[in-house]
Amino acid sequence: MKKKISVIIPTYNEEKNVKPLAAAITEVFTRKLSRYDYEIIFIDNHSQDQTQNYLRDLCRENKKIKAIFNTKNFGQMRSPVYGLKQTTGDCAIRMCADFQDPVEMIEKFVQEWENGHKIVIGIKKSSKERRIMYAVRACYYKLVKRITDIDHIEQFTGFGLYDKSFVDVVRQLHDPMPYLRGIIAELGYDYKAIPYEQQKRKAGKSKNNFYSLYDYAMVGITSYSKVVMRMATFLGFLVAGLSFLAGLFYFVMKLIYWDRFSAGVAPMLIGVFFLGALQLFFIGFLGEYVLSINTRVLDRPLVVEEERINFGDGSSCSEEEALVEEKNCEEERQRDAV
Repeated sequence: MKKKISVIIPTYNEEKNVKPLAAAITEVFTRKLSRYDYEIIFIDNHSQDQTQNYLRDLCRENKKIKAIFNTKNFGQMRSPVYGLKQTTGDCAIRMCADFQDPVEMIEKFVQEWENGHKIVIGIKKSSKERRIMYAVRACYYKLVKRITDIDHIEQFTGFGLYDKSFVDVVRQLHDPMPYLRGIIAELGYDYKAIPYEQQKRKAGKSKNNFYSLYDYAMVGITSYSKVVMRMATFLGFLVAGLSFLAGLFYFVMKLIYWDRFSAGVAPMLIGVFFLGALQLFFIGFLGEYVLSINTRVLDRPLVVEEERINFGDGSSCSEEEALVEEKNCEEERQRDAV
């Protein structure tokens, strides 16, 4: 019996990319990995262009291509992880729809998987994207690696192969804001890293903006780091000590040079503005932690499906049926855990 490889691809407004990408992946499995069975799962975040129509065409032409249509855009963190949970292969490959993740890496991932590696990831050795963005990402990776409690993986975007045993671990997690990089570093097996050069987007525009990247960065920090809040405590002690010494100094100088020593208002203004900025900074970070806690306490589903195609008997199912199926699977996992 052939081993099965699943390829999961999240999409949002990728009408110019989905058909060429599906053709390129299919060619890899037809020519180079013909000894394997495969499935390609597109999970679409409610695209506003022709992406969904093109995905329907692909699903009609090839039953091994499957599609999940979400009711709205649930973001770049939730949708890919949900798609990963829907895979049925012996391993799953997660990649982007914009051709920045080279299709030819699939064969290399599979080779290393056959060599015994449960997780094989792609690490960007360089990138053809804008240099400033690459530099900003590099600084973020280094920062998070220093302040988190886990061995954070630098220059890793989620592009890689994951064995079914690890996918089963992901299925057991019930996190409404999953940070895949952190999950791999914290719960995953020892991984094999393969360097690659990140390509330019083939068509369309990037959906990332400052807010989405900031949101993703904050989830990574608040989920795996205690350092920032402890910095607030340490800085509080430090500033309190310095303030006490400064007050003592001014008190002594005033006693000795009562008529000649004038403190002025400048030190007071500087101190007030400094402490105000420090307080606002850490209150903002505290708010990020509270938002992260609130999101997890609400315990909402990763995504809500509107339709899925080529799953099961090949027919599409409604949103209600998909939710019922997910609920039944969750109840079964809870019974198994008990």
